[in-house]
Amino acid sequence: QVQLVESGGGLVQPGGSLKLSCVASGGSFGLGVMGWYRQAPGKQRELVAEILSGGSTYYAGSVKGRFTISRDNGKNTVYLQMNSLKAEDAAVYSCSIRLLGRYYWGQGTQVTVSS
Repeated sequence: QVQLVESGGGLVQPGGSLKLSCVASGGSFGLGVMGWYRQAPGKQRELVAEILSGGSTYYAGSVKGRFTISRDNGKNTVYLQMNSLKAEDAAVYSCSIRLLGRYYWGQGTQVTVSS
């Protein structure tokens, strides 16, 4: 049974940083596309960043230059380093793995940006 568990969310002041982690278990995910999504209240879920098995990355325009996604295939873990956080980055962040046409999701971790 595939499980994804996120950690690292919390409250941070504008301009601050957080690093999210997501550990996957129950399978081998080295060939999967790992990503981070977020959903703010009243808004649709959006893709924040994703990273392919070979290391290629994609970022949403709103986070490019501030967020960095990385992965450790040996640990089945994907990270999201978030710098220069803004109020509009506040959301529930969920990690995902796309593998052989299937999506697997974590429960999400809350990120709050407030002074």
